[in-house]
Amino acid sequence: MFGLLFFILFTPGVSEFLCTSPDLEMSYTFCDSTGHDFMFNLTPCNIMNRDDWKATLNWIPRNDITFLEIVFNIWYDNAKVFHWKELLCSGTDDEYSVCETLKGETLVEEFDIKGSRTEFPKGNYNVVVQGFSDDSENNMVICLNFTMIVKQDAY
Repeated sequence: MFGLLFFILFTPGVSEFLCTSPDLEMSYTFCDSTGHDFMFNLTPCNIMNRDDWKATLNWIPRNDITFLEIVFNIWYDNAKVFHWKELLCSGTDDEYSVCETLKGETLVEEFDIKGSRTEFPKGNYNVVVQGFSDDSENNMVICLNFTMIVKQDAY
């Protein structure tokens, strides 16, 4: 059983189910065809509660993380609605624990996602999160495509 679970979690192109509730369904896939040692968890699975979400990330990067730029793109019902870039690691005086993670090291990180800042109308969302190890966005170290289905409008 464990071998099968490991295969499913880290196989490229296979959708990893995150959660489902009466108002939300979430899953993710990797954007590339390369296998990753990666796990992501999100609680609670509820968009109407408006609390902060707690996220847990377990990742074994294939490169040293000295520079890391994250790019978020969000589509709502197939229309691009949000684009954001954030430099997490520059190589000097970095504040995030992901910075200076070495190739092959296991990164375990817990963090809050402030869901209460945004109201999500009912519909289908695709969130693409890309991580680059250079400022030219040529060397992608990870890419995730999250699918979020909001099943009802907030009241």
